[in-house]
Amino acid sequence: MIKNKTGVWGEIFAARYLRDNGYTILTSNYVCRFGEIDLVAKKKGKVFIVEVKTRNKDTAISPMEAVDAHKQSRLEAAARSFMSYTGIKSEMQFDVCEVFLDDNLKLSDINYIENAF
Repeated sequence: MIKNKTGVWGEIFAARYLRDNGYTILTSNYVCRFGEIDLVAKKKGKVFIVEVKTRNKDTAISPMEAVDAHKQSRLEAAARSFMSYTGIKSEMQFDVCEVFLDDNLKLSDINYIENAF
């Protein structure tokens, strides 16, 4: 899957945010038949499934609003696939990282939503 520059930069900034806050990135862009997980991270024995949504700061709707019930269902199925594939037996949490960029693709703000769904 080819991603746009905005999405790529959003995931880079989100991964940096996680590392800076004590998370270990297990993988990025995990793809299976159920969908894609942007980032999978671990901290204190818990696995975090992170959906990254990147937008311009002036966006009319919040990035979190794009993570609708259908997207959540696909993420949950992909997360089960990841856990089965890797054999990891840990508690999981679904988070959303809203990344806001300026017109030059520079980081403007990050809003990290824990237990988003």
